[in-house]
Formats: sequence, C-alpha cells, structure tokens
Amino acid sequence: MHHRPRTALARLLQVSAIFALSSALVLPGAHAAEKKVAKKQQASSASKPARAAKVVKAPRAAKVSKAAARKQPAGRAVAASAAAPVRAVAYAPARQSFGQLAGLHAVPDPLDLKSSVALVVDQETHEVLLSKNDHAVLPIASLTKLMTGLIISQARLPMDEMLTITQDDVDTEKGSSSRLRVGATLTRGEMLHLALMSSENRAAHALGRTYPGGLQAFVTQMNVKAKLLGMTDTKYVEPTGLSSRNQSSARDLAVLVNVAHGDPLVRELSTSPSYEVAQGPRTLQYNNTNRLVKNPAWEIGLQKTGYISEAGQCLVMQAEVAGRKLIMVFLDSAGKFSRIADAERVRHWVENQAGGATAILASHKIKG
Repeated sequence: MHHRPRTALARLLQVSAIFALSSALVLPGAHAAEKKVAKKQQASSASKPARAAKVVKAPRAAKVSKAAARKQPAGRAVAASAAAPVRAVAYAPARQSFGQLAGLHAVPDPLDLKSSVALVVDQETHEVLLSKNDHAVLPIASLTKLMTGLIISQARLPMDEMLTITQDDVDTEKGSSSRLRVGATLTRGEMLHLALMSSENRAAHALGRTYPGGLQAFVTQMNVKAKLLGMTDTKYVEPTGLSSRNQSSARDLAVLVNVAHGDPLVRELSTSPSYEVAQGPRTLQYNNTNRLVKNPAWEIGLQKTGYISEAGQCLVMQAEVAGRKLIMVFLDSAGKFSRIADAERVRHWVENQAGGATAILASHKIKG
C-alpha cells in the first residue's frame, strides 16, 4: 500500500524534470525567433516612410507642379521624372570673315596684332611704319560711312534741312535695329553726326537717299570720288557698309583717312564723344563707337569703326603719337575689343621706338 504512492511521486518528479529540461532547450530559440521577427517588422515599418519621402522629392526635382503630383500616383510621378526628355542645344559656329577664309590671320607681324590687315603710316613723311596684308581687298563695313560723310560735307548741302527716316532706310541686308524709328525727323547735320560718330545705319542711308539725284546718284559719286583719289582697290554699292560688297584695301583707306582728316566737319563729328537728339517726348543719347576718343592718352584727329561678320572688327584713325601724326588702319580684327587693343599696341610700340623703326611684312592681294 505504501509502495504505490512513492512510485507515483517519482514519476511525477521525473515528468517535471523532463519538461523543465525541454523548456530550457526550446525557449532560447523561440526568443531569438521572436526578436528576429520583431526586427523585420521594425525594418518594414521604417522602410515605408523612406519610400514615401522619395516619392515626394521626385516631383520637385522634375519641376512638376504640386497639383499634378497630388493627382498622380507616386510611382507615375517618378516615372515621368525619369522619362523627361533632355533638350539638345545645337552649336552654331561663328561665321568666318573674308580674311579668315583667305588665311590672312596666319601672316605674322612683330606686334602680334589680332587684325589680319594693318597699316601704320606717318601722315607727313608718308613713311610706312608697319604693314601687314595692306593690299588685301576686304569688306570694310561701316568704314564706308567715312566716304559717305565726306561726300555729304563737300556737297555743301544745307545742314539744317530736315530729313525724315522712311521705310527705305530700314536695313534689309542684315536686319540690324535702330533707335531712329520710321518717321523720325532730324536735320541733315544731325544725321551726319550720328552716322560718323555712332555709325547710325538709317541716318547714313537717309543721307544717301536724299542726295540730289537719289541713292544711286550718291553711290555713283562715292565711286567717282574713290577713283579721283586713286583708290583703285575700292568699290561701294551703298552708303552704310552693311553690304559685304563695299570693299577696299588698307592702302586705299589710308588715302581716304588722310583726305577726310582735311575736312573740318568730318573731323569734328567723327571724334565727338557723345550727342543727344530729341525725338518727341524722348531724348536719345548716342555715344562714339570708338572708346579711345575719351581716353586722355590719345590725341585723335579722325576715326571710324566698322563691323559686319564678313569684315570682322575694323578701325581707321588719324592720331598723334610721340609727336608723330599717324594714320592707322586695322581690318578684320578677331575679337570685339581686339581692334582697340591693336591700336594700343601700335601706340606703345611707336612711343618706345627711337625714331620709329620700319617693319614691312609681306602682303597679299585678295580679290573678291
């Protein structure tokens, strides 16, 4: 009777021991699994806000409006951003000048000038101080207006006569703009002032158009004058210089500068620093296209600038340097400010020369 209870108790203790041992073996793995699942849930919940932030940023990067972003699902907004086309910008090379096409810039000179054509002459002794491609015949752009001004000045036409800009004076050659509107009225003297000082194309054209006999008679007179002066390389087809068919050489232009410098009106107007003209309620301020006229280091007696793509940057001047009266011609200069820099190079060179050394380089004559 007493033996059975001991056996039951022993069995109960044995089962309890087995259960405790199995719990000790199983529970650590279960805890580890629970921790692993918890970490996955945390990672999953943490990753959801990150995806939402990415979707919000995408429309801003693609410059999509907020309203459009709200209407579209986030995935579509990102896809639209990724598929946005990239616009290609076409490169348009600058148009080469006649001098560049002819290879004139390859000709060296002692001053490393940026102009492919240059000529510096002593106005009194006619000594050539510097020559580079001086016989090359090239477009001369608004240097044309120097002949235009000379013809008008010597014609002795009334300078106080009122002239009106018409549609005929609007540039159809290059499509250039002008502050002188169709219908603007100025005196002939004011038109001449703007043409020589500020290179005003409509003013120059109006001067030729209102010449006795009309525009064609004026152009004919320009060519007659060139022939009388011995400018055998020169041809004019219109009074502004917008046409690349207005052509000349540095040698011919030096002759023109010398003659034009002898005309007091042309000399005065071409070197005027600035000028104002009244147009109704407006007052138009014009400045000289050659900034050297305001430079105290220069004593300029006459000047004219010019530019069209076929001619490059051009400049002619009469100036006194180191006590010498010089005529300078620069054609087909490469760079917006290079013609001014070339003039400065020549001035410093002449000032540094003892008596003015002569440097004559080979020149080439280009017809076309």
